[in-house]
Amino acid sequence: MSTTSVNTKSKLAIVVAGLLIGILVSAMDNTIVATAMGSIVGELGGLDKFIWVTSAYMVAEMAGMPIFGKLSDMYGRKRFFIFGLIVFLLGSVLCGTAQNIVQLSLYRAIQGIGGGALVPIAFTIMFDVISPEHRGRMGGLFGAVFGLSSIFGPLLGAYVTDYIDWRWVFYINLPLGILSFVFVAFFYKESIRHAEQKVDWSGAAALVGAIICLMFALELGGQKFEWDSFVILSLFAGFAILLLSFLLIEKRASEPIVSFDMFRLRLYASSCVIGMFSGASFIVATVYIPIYIQGVQGGTATNSGLLLLPMMLGTVVASQIGAMSSMKLGYRNVMFFSGLILVTGIGLLTTLTMDTPRFAVTVFMIVVGLGIGASFSVLGMAAIHHFDETKRGAANSTIAFLRSLGMTVGITIFGIIQRNKFADSLASLFGNNGGAAESSSHMPSAEMLKDPRAILSPEARSAIPAELLHQITDSLSSSIAKTFGWTLIPAALSLLFVFLMSRERPIVTTREQKPVQSEA
Repeated sequence: MSTTSVNTKSKLAIVVAGLLIGILVSAMDNTIVATAMGSIVGELGGLDKFIWVTSAYMVAEMAGMPIFGKLSDMYGRKRFFIFGLIVFLLGSVLCGTAQNIVQLSLYRAIQGIGGGALVPIAFTIMFDVISPEHRGRMGGLFGAVFGLSSIFGPLLGAYVTDYIDWRWVFYINLPLGILSFVFVAFFYKESIRHAEQKVDWSGAAALVGAIICLMFALELGGQKFEWDSFVILSLFAGFAILLLSFLLIEKRASEPIVSFDMFRLRLYASSCVIGMFSGASFIVATVYIPIYIQGVQGGTATNSGLLLLPMMLGTVVASQIGAMSSMKLGYRNVMFFSGLILVTGIGLLTTLTMDTPRFAVTVFMIVVGLGIGASFSVLGMAAIHHFDETKRGAANSTIAFLRSLGMTVGITIFGIIQRNKFADSLASLFGNNGGAAESSSHMPSAEMLKDPRAILSPEARSAIPAELLHQITDSLSSSIAKTFGWTLIPAALSLLFVFLMSRERPIVTTREQKPVQSEA
């Protein structure tokens, strides 16, 4: 092997490492704040505004994804990955210095703008620099890191908050981000052709506005404002108007931010829909399994986070196996088995009760991880199958955007279902249980009964009489199991849409050759 070949492979390994670190910090910051929020609000105050800390990041990230993806097709990946990384790190530093909850929310928005560039462009660069015959293995690695980051975030957030300080939830991004910057800025030599075009700024503005309205309506509805309040209805109306405007603008634009032509390809359109529905199922499992462990079985926040490790293991294994298997079996066959396992895993979670053994819960999580893991790698590979270097950024960022949208809408809808089931069960319990009424002096507060997270702390649980706590945790367990029952709907829909995928396999060719068109 020549010295030049060795040097090229060494540089490629360094670039890949830089991209993986970028995915790690960006995906992790979607969830890492959740377990630190109690400490943040305790120091900064603003309990009535804490929801903006999460919302600001998600809104900015989602709005940026399709825009940065399109811009990377037009002007190059490297400059926008580096730009996103610098903005993300700047936002991280500012978040660590925040003195009140409003400042923190604004800085999280800055962080989110950078995050919106990192994940989709990192995946696209990987597809650009990795030869087709190696994309299965590398796609599996990238998908595994993305899935692992999303699950690992809450665990790391809990650990850092408990043993260091909540501000290091943000500062921890700096050494990792600087490493990613050095690896990509100095070792990635971009040689891919691009298509410089006019930027569709009106379409971008309409898309950003629509996302802002939808996200704030979903985040604030049922929390800060009633669902039928003027504010929430206005936000939904604004979303509908801006979405319609966006569709009309994109239809007429010569180079739209999101090209509808991409959705004429069965493989691409079905991959996007599968990603959206499977993302909704995945996030519900990620959020409510720790709540079940903590609220029903009495684990601590850190321990409940650790119990997600089996799901992480399943996700990593399935992502790698799924990507490599698709090289021989094709995208559709792999996603069929993946979807079948996901439906099975969610189905198993519907059987959770107060008495479910911890070992059984562990097995259920492994099955869910095995069911979702392949989607993180295989769907990304399927999404870019028919597109050359001038379209991959837009294709990859659009599927990432739709997956994030599915996760956001999913956790909102199923969160409402779980809260309503829990509240109805408690209302029935305390409305009909005379013995409970006699112990009213020991009863938890009304706010505690509305929100399952309020009974997660050992202090709150110790203040509730044992018999009463048993009844409350039984209600919580039942509400979570019923929520997983409803979660079977998006899981089943993701499996159903697999049958609409065309039967391509990754094409092993030289870079100069173009992939064939999809089968009818």
